[in-house]
Amino acid sequence: MTDTQPLFGTVLVANRGEIACRVLRTLRALGIRSVAVYSDADRDAKHVTDADTAVRIGPAPAAQSYLDIAAVIGAAVASGADAVHPGYGFLSENAAFARACADAGIVFIGPGIDALEVMGDKIRSKNHVAASGVPVIPGDSRPGLSNADLAEAATQVGYPLLIKPSAGGGGKGMHAVTDPSDLEAALVTARRVAAAAFGDDTLFLERLVPSPRHIEVQLLADTHGNVIHLGERECSLQRRHQKVIEEAPSALLDADTRARIGAAACRVADSVGYVGAGTVEFLVSAERPDEFFFMEMNTRLQVEHPVTEEVTGFDLVAEQIRIAAGEPLRVRQADVVLTGHAIEARVYAEDPERGFLPAAGTVLELEEPSGDGIRVDSSLRRGLVVGSDYDPLLAKVIAHGSDRAEALSRLDRALADTTILGVRTNLEYLRLLLADADVRAGNLDTALIDRRLPELEFRHPADEHLVAAALLLHAEREQVSTGSPWSHPSGWRLGDPRPTAYVFALGGADTATVTVLSGEPTASVRIGDGAAAPASLRPVDGLGFALSWRDGTRMLRLSHAGTSVWVADAGFSAELPVLTREQRLAARLALISRKDKPSSPEVRSPMPGTVISVEVPTGSTVDVGDTLVVVEAMKMEHKLAATVAGVAAVHVAAGDLVKLDQLVATLTPSAQPGPSTVEGDTE
Repeated sequence: MTDTQPLFGTVLVANRGEIACRVLRTLRALGIRSVAVYSDADRDAKHVTDADTAVRIGPAPAAQSYLDIAAVIGAAVASGADAVHPGYGFLSENAAFARACADAGIVFIGPGIDALEVMGDKIRSKNHVAASGVPVIPGDSRPGLSNADLAEAATQVGYPLLIKPSAGGGGKGMHAVTDPSDLEAALVTARRVAAAAFGDDTLFLERLVPSPRHIEVQLLADTHGNVIHLGERECSLQRRHQKVIEEAPSALLDADTRARIGAAACRVADSVGYVGAGTVEFLVSAERPDEFFFMEMNTRLQVEHPVTEEVTGFDLVAEQIRIAAGEPLRVRQADVVLTGHAIEARVYAEDPERGFLPAAGTVLELEEPSGDGIRVDSSLRRGLVVGSDYDPLLAKVIAHGSDRAEALSRLDRALADTTILGVRTNLEYLRLLLADADVRAGNLDTALIDRRLPELEFRHPADEHLVAAALLLHAEREQVSTGSPWSHPSGWRLGDPRPTAYVFALGGADTATVTVLSGEPTASVRIGDGAAAPASLRPVDGLGFALSWRDGTRMLRLSHAGTSVWVADAGFSAELPVLTREQRLAARLALISRKDKPSSPEVRSPMPGTVISVEVPTGSTVDVGDTLVVVEAMKMEHKLAATVAGVAAVHVAAGDLVKLDQLVATLTPSAQPGPSTVEGDTE
């Protein structure tokens, strides 16, 4: 290819969200015409407007759009695409999709069908790699194991062990089991998740490695027989097998181990004639850092690929495209140099304080970080509607520094400078993880987050947040008030002015009242029954507001939309619903009616999603904590449990779509034995 001739004329990106935006950026840089695809839910998404053209492929459910092979191929043919880039997830590791591309005369920017088939099956890949001389984790990976077979095999593998689905990846369907009594239930859940996520419920077992660290090696392989690795990434900071923070290189490996694990990864790629960009994942015990075991090969681009790009200078998407166009690799292994350190944090639409339940909403205001060593791969824009149809990943914030300490500091600062109002996110949680002493020291393992979670102290709306929200509302009321002094929110009247009270919901039955009395140059503000103090709120560039109150001035981010004020403060954010007089009265009445009474007999969905199973039929007697319904949202399962003991009436069925706070079951509490005597009885 010449410098003036594009590698391809048109490339269709068969994905959505931040990875679609990321691929489109490279296509633009290479001068290649780009085509986006979108579902009805993504009609106004950023990747749609980033592309040169876009094609609708179906309704919101992924099975009817992004996973519909015929629809994606049809869009590629109709748009004149020469090639398809699958991103990650969806169809990226689907051999049937790669075959359909070939049948349509379209280049699949990924590996060959044989490699997809071998490495896409975790059982087959493990056995194949073991035959190639690469060490694998002890376990039982025979094909077609029934639950009874797995239970028998577990006694040989030993506890603790890990149940893994043969198809798919990303940690979905994986379950750690430490007690034999928990195995049966874990197998049922793992099969259901694997079938729903991958269309294949085949499972196998592996021994859990003590103090495990997740190390993966990035590969590039061309059609001319050249294979190189670009160093390793540390992906040990995970929650329930889902990566949260990744970095390159790993602080664990020395130069000799880095060379050996890289060579092993290349041997895995060679064994299947791999072509393109791929990743080989290994498990390394922190207790024996010189030993490593093959876990699986991801035959696609990884979510965490930016950290490798930052330390090597490679554009991995560009390399994928060049390889797919038939070009040889432009560098040899000896040319690969790792410079500095890079760390990536995944920003999700989720609520860590509520068990990481997926969050939905509309992005009211957005501010993404910039500066030396900072990169953001994002699908966010102001006005974006974040729903529950897809994975909750919104963006990735990446920091590069001369060493690990500088990269950590830059990432923390970048997260503090990130503002997303209108949707709950995990930004504060990410900053808490980065502040952990073991994380700072590089003493990582895949269970570290789960151990730390109970100790993490999340912030709650503070007085300054409430004062700022009240002053924002007060200023808005003043702007729209009429000229009549009787309607002015200052409370003007004959005699002393009347203050204006703003009541915010804080969760549950808790509320906070902020009273504002207008004045110049500052207002007088009181929280609850506390003493009044002067305060002022001044807008500063964009989303920023300077709050002067009590002991100084601080910068906050604020947005008022509908019935809520959103506030952000250095990674922390909160929604402060504003209660009307009628809502305050209803809350007080509800509190009175519930006083000294058991929990509500109503079970409601804490998020919008799809009912994937009903665990008990109507009329069943249940105990507190028994699972009634399982709801899936953003590729995660959530078990909705009985709040009181009694007889259950279930109001939904498998496959139903449920809204936030929708009633899914009602419980008729079990009769409680009464007292043996009546109060006041003198007998």
